Amino acid sequence: MNKKTATWVTVAVLASVGAPILAKTQQDPPAHATASTTTVSGPVAGYVVAEEYARLVARQTYFWAWPMVNVYGRLLAMKQVPQPGLNGGIVPVAPPNHLSMLRDYIQPQERFVACPNQDVVYGSAILDLNQTPVVVQVPDFGKRFWVYQAVDLRTDGFASLGKMYGTRPGFYLLAGPDWHGQVPKGIRQVFRSSTGGGSFIPRVFMDDTPEDRVAVQSVIAKVGLYPLAEYDGKVKETDWSKLPSFGLAGGAAGGSAEEIKWVDPNRFWDLLPTVLDETPPQSGEEALYAQARALIAAAQKDPAIKAAIVDEGAKAETDLVTPLFNFNTFGKRLPANWNTISNGAAFGTDYFTRTAVAKSNIFVNKPNETKYFYADADASGQRLDGNAHYAVTFAKDSLPPVKGFWSLTLYNSHHFFSPNAQRRYSLGTKNKDLKFNADGSLTLYVQNTSPGDDKLANWLPAPANETFSLYVRAYWPQQAALDGSWTPPPVVRQP
Repeated sequence: MNKKTATWVTVAVLASVGAPILAKTQQDPPAHATASTTTVSGPVAGYVVAEEYARLVARQTYFWAWPMVNVYGRLLAMKQVPQPGLNGGIVPVAPPNHLSMLRDYIQPQERFVACPNQDVVYGSAILDLNQTPVVVQVPDFGKRFWVYQAVDLRTDGFASLGKMYGTRPGFYLLAGPDWHGQVPKGIRQVFRSSTGGGSFIPRVFMDDTPEDRVAVQSVIAKVGLYPLAEYDGKVKETDWSKLPSFGLAGGAAGGSAEEIKWVDPNRFWDLLPTVLDETPPQSGEEALYAQARALIAAAQKDPAIKAAIVDEGAKAETDLVTPLFNFNTFGKRLPANWNTISNGAAFGTDYFTRTAVAKSNIFVNKPNETKYFYADADASGQRLDGNAHYAVTFAKDSLPPVKGFWSLTLYNSHHFFSPNAQRRYSLGTKNKDLKFNADGSLTLYVQNTSPGDDKLANWLPAPANETFSLYVRAYWPQQAALDGSWTPPPVVRQP
């Protein structure tokens, strides 16, 4: 090939199975390249595709598209929901572009989203902004912490609505990439998603007290999301206690201990063309998309290729995606076997972390909204075990540095809550009876059996005969939590 007319190609590179990292590289053309230089965007239509190559492309495509197919699967499920309500009596569900809200903390039986928290009152809406923009209502929350999360099909955030933004009460609009209508009077701001599909999750902080459970009701009644056609400039109030209940008990898939499997390797390739249509490529991703579309076209013509990529998708699920359920497989290593991420809901082309988070704890907030810290092991490196006893001691004046709230949450081996007699799954700002030590430090006790009557307020029950994980949330984090100068204290195994 003549160097002066060389073709410059954006290439997707798949790393080894042992360290599944997807990266994109693009070499800039030399200064002497002419305007006639050809840009190749993908395979040539109609050319033969070898099965081995089809498997290679299938493996990388399955990995980077997994989060998008996950969110799209939720959209398809919500299209079957007749009206806003509670699945199994505990999980807020609604048809696309409508909201359903809880009135208390989420219950341990839910299986819709792994790693929920019991610090906020949740709401949930699945977005289909190709159909219509939606209006979001923001009431006056006063001093109460709140944040509304809006993410696209990639799970990247596209709106800034919350206490950390100084958001004023009123009406806001979420619109898709192709909407060019007139913004009605009274809408304070428009946030535009890069995709039609997405998710909207309000989080409203609530103290773990009877008084605050009552006080929060008048506020959440004014939390709202609905199609633009329903907007009349007047605040709509909803009595969320009147939501109907339908679906399986507990909102779980047949009583499974695991999260509902939103991505099915057998259906993945049938859904992918629509998902690609719904999710325009980011800058530099054109070749990835072209490869994926060429692979799908080849599979549609050749049953052997289709069988090969379905098989390879199933292998990728087992070999690449499933291991990322463990927190210790991704993110940045911190002292005492904690780890963290710094690009939640802003993943860009970090396909590895995006898929890891989607598998282990999807729908994390943006870093300035929430900083997350994860631990699967104690300070000595041993896997956290429900039959052991642990102490987590925050030194004086060294609680998680936040302007919002913080919590330490315990999840079982499936990243859900294990029911316990105390009905306690986290400790933190919401708990008004925590007992501090004489020197001003705070020790939390993580174990299956009671640490003693004098320590009950500081006890975080662990499931017996099961491994578990610990998870620190710092909502509206201060700079020390963001820049790494503060990290969680060691989880110390007790004798």
